[in-house]
Amino acid sequence: MQSSLSNGGCKMVAPSLLSANFGNLASDIAMLNESCADWLHVDVMDGVFVPNISFGQPIVRCIKQHARKPLDVHLMIVDPARYVADFAEAGADVLTVHYEACTHLDRVVHSIKDHGMKAGVALNPHTPVALLEDIVQECDMVLLMSVNPGFGGQKFIENTYSKIEALRNMCARKNEQCLIEVDGGVNTANAQRLYDAGANVLVAGNAVFKSDNPMLTIEHLKQ
Repeated sequence: MQSSLSNGGCKMVAPSLLSANFGNLASDIAMLNESCADWLHVDVMDGVFVPNISFGQPIVRCIKQHARKPLDVHLMIVDPARYVADFAEAGADVLTVHYEACTHLDRVVHSIKDHGMKAGVALNPHTPVALLEDIVQECDMVLLMSVNPGFGGQKFIENTYSKIEALRNMCARKNEQCLIEVDGGVNTANAQRLYDAGANVLVAGNAVFKSDNPMLTIEHLKQ
């Protein structure tokens, strides 16, 4: 595995395979293996929690066979606790669940860790960062959605910058090792401002896969 799960607070990029060419997915994964991307971001959608369906464990298992970098799996599904063991077996290295989808969030976070994965908690754009006060110390990562989840190619929500800053302040008090990931509308025009606000990991889909030179775009996102 070429990239670790932690990068010492450095700038990290996790290209989203939701924007890849599903007809030639192995080729896109091979390109990412050779790029300076840190993780491969995998969006799992159930058509219930979000208004779209993507793919499940069998596809994640296939991605794992080709990937030489950690799989950052984002569950946009109802009752994600039912599937923690399944995605661990499929090859997830980081497993992120939504605050809004978990009645017993502390239990789910610890289950993820017990299955050998890093645990992330995601917040939708309307969910206040303050709700993480009692769980952030248990998180390896918090994912802030900067678009309403469910579809790629949406416009970035500007309020995300203030949410990143609030979360970074919370992490400074409670869990300095917690990574902050941002997902939605990320591109080379706003990447530096996101890092400056306190983000560690940027998820980019269309910005990477629809560019003329995806590998160069990933390099620019990191710089």
